[in-house]
Amino acid sequence: MDLRLSGKKALVCGASQGIGRAVAQELALLGCQVIALARNESKLRDTVASLEGDGHQILVADHGRTQELKDAVHGFVENHGAIHILINNSGGPPGGPIQDAGDDAFLAAYTRHLLANVNLSRVLLPGMKDAGFGRIINIISTSVKIPIKGLGVSNATRGAVANWAKTLSYEVASHGITVNNVLPGATETSRLDQIIAGQAEKQGKSQDAVVAAMKGTIPAARFGKDYEVAAVAAFLASPAAAYVNGASIPVDGGRTGSL
Repeated sequence: MDLRLSGKKALVCGASQGIGRAVAQELALLGCQVIALARNESKLRDTVASLEGDGHQILVADHGRTQELKDAVHGFVENHGAIHILINNSGGPPGGPIQDAGDDAFLAAYTRHLLANVNLSRVLLPGMKDAGFGRIINIISTSVKIPIKGLGVSNATRGAVANWAKTLSYEVASHGITVNNVLPGATETSRLDQIIAGQAEKQGKSQDAVVAAMKGTIPAARFGKDYEVAAVAAFLASPAAAYVNGASIPVDGGRTGSL
């Protein structure tokens, strides 16, 4: 199986922690030059220091500031050449009932997720087309298969990203570019910690009780690890996955109850 990515450059968004950091580490192991993007420069430098190999770089930008994000990535491409792999990944919106969410909550979520992904793809697609190779991989959520109660804005936003990605996959496949989604389930990250704490407070239960209940819904009877999600993303980025396109792949221990 050809997983080698030597000579390829990958832009990994949200690389300062969690799943994004794990994806950056996995791609570096496969020979990628990683450009780690997030808001926190100090954490990004920690990520780059943890990567195998040399030549990795950081890019400080905020997904919530569209023009700043576009300018940062466009400037990098102008100075350093094409990026072949785009990992779209950003922390999820706050939880809560969808009927209680205001316009600002929806606009912020769509800006950070859908519009950020759209604009990054616009910047990088010309270089991917010229190279005859490109991978756009969106780290989303299993909520695109079955909406998760209490995550109203996130459900709406993630669904929009999945539909955008599927549509784009039709349009770019003839250029050697694939577009796929990785759908993490309950994964041991700071995001999951926040969800557990919120549910415990809302339900008047201990966090241990909430954790036990959540694990009880997962056939694997445990939470996922960030490196397990990263391994799927790395496969999709590789030459071995050249014929996988437009897919949404759950990485959730079997929890999602749909085909």
